[in-house]
Amino acid sequence: MLEKEIARRRTFAIISHPDAGKTTLTEKLLLFGGAIHVAGAVKSNKIKKTATSDFMEIERQRGISVATSVMAFEYGGVKINILDTPGHEDFAEDTYRTLTAVDSVIIVIDGAKGVETQTRRLMNVCRMRNTPVMVFVNKLDRPCKDPFDLLDEIEEELKIAVRPLAFPIASGPDFKGVYNIYRENISLFKTIDRQTVAESETLTIDSPELDNYIAPYTNRLKDDLTLVEGVYEPFNKEEYLAGRLAPVFFGSAVNNFGVKDLLDCFIEIAPPPHSSQTETREVVPQEPKMTGFVFKIHANMDPNHRDRIAFLKICSGVFERNVPYLHVRSGKQIKFSAPHAFLAEKQSLVEASYPGDIVGLHDTGNFKIGDTFTSGEKLKFTGIPSFAPELFRYIENADPEKYKQLAKGVDQLMDEGVAQLFTSTLNGRKIIGTVGALQFEVIQYRLEHEYNAKCRWEPVNVHKACWIESDNAAQLADFKKRKYTNMALDKHGRDVFLADTSYALQMAQEKFPDIRFKFTSEF
Repeated sequence: MLEKEIARRRTFAIISHPDAGKTTLTEKLLLFGGAIHVAGAVKSNKIKKTATSDFMEIERQRGISVATSVMAFEYGGVKINILDTPGHEDFAEDTYRTLTAVDSVIIVIDGAKGVETQTRRLMNVCRMRNTPVMVFVNKLDRPCKDPFDLLDEIEEELKIAVRPLAFPIASGPDFKGVYNIYRENISLFKTIDRQTVAESETLTIDSPELDNYIAPYTNRLKDDLTLVEGVYEPFNKEEYLAGRLAPVFFGSAVNNFGVKDLLDCFIEIAPPPHSSQTETREVVPQEPKMTGFVFKIHANMDPNHRDRIAFLKICSGVFERNVPYLHVRSGKQIKFSAPHAFLAEKQSLVEASYPGDIVGLHDTGNFKIGDTFTSGEKLKFTGIPSFAPELFRYIENADPEKYKQLAKGVDQLMDEGVAQLFTSTLNGRKIIGTVGALQFEVIQYRLEHEYNAKCRWEPVNVHKACWIESDNAAQLADFKKRKYTNMALDKHGRDVFLADTSYALQMAQEKFPDIRFKFTSEF
């Protein structure tokens, strides 16, 4: 039973540069799974229905995704768990952590713009973990770059071999459809209705009536396909699973075109849940005992209830409702009466979850990112990164009567990993560090709208924050004494050096050789 459930699970993240159409693609995948019946136009203000996966108020206003959302649905006998990640680089940290909880990735690329900066960065994270990657070249309903140029660019920029498994017939106003190389059939583009599933007819490359549909591009398509077979090696599933080869599909997510080709191939070739590394051993999904880790915490999924949800990725065994599990960090046994599965903000109660599934646990403030739950064994999963912030500001209370609300709000938002909180040793002032400037805006907005607390930001001169540790206690004590004005503690009480310039950091590293300056810390 366990083996069978594991084999039919596919857990993956959709990643891209902002505006490449990632959230729209997620919507259309949900549409195929019957999980939703109308796709929300992500940015259209005329249509009041917003994207299913953008459920935070600020996301609806700005038209961007700022938090990873989790959605699950059944398709073709396969249980699919999608994690839609923020594309905006200011929220990259949330995306990096999400990539620790998935078995494969779909990268969305805008056919007109090609590979963009954020896509390169995210690909580096996938490469570090050898995560299998598929590419969906989107927006073919608009004029796009030449498909062969795009394929070369993907290979060059993302440093991965590619193999087209579909090929477009023109683009923009002339877009006729896509030839599915994997299935050897043609889907024709016939509809421009943006809210329903596009009708497509299926032909083969040898059909005599093909000319009626795709002229004057018939010969060009045949030449292109001959070139594809001549230039690219046949598709090799093992190379894909090893993270060395990226299959490429073409389509237009907004018109629901090419999405089914992608999904059908994905459920066939994408990997089921794989083993996970802990500090002491490797955990294999087929183990009978439950293990899992929290990779994300989200406060106020429902603003009416002020609830926090911890997202638990199941790594092995079966997670069951009302069964006590060991919360390794606290050493307590905890049982959950209402674990949830997700369809964006819609939640449903689950009795049992299997490896690969993401379960939402109600949390009153006890859990942290990186926490491990097991059937009793003391394990700690590794590789959940927290990055050194790049931007820093003092956070000040703008309404003295709301001190408690502000403290609670900051505390909960930091637990989400939205940003990091440092307390200055010199004056006890609170400093917020983020990876991107937009996060300050989001924090301020959420504090006001979710916690009824107002804050204001004040400048602080910090170039870089790094965690410090050393086996040489005397040198560490000396360093902390000398750098007293630049020292702070993070939320977990660890020593952090707030260097005010790159030169100061460099000198500190040279003068104190026994101290380790760390720019990422694991949760």
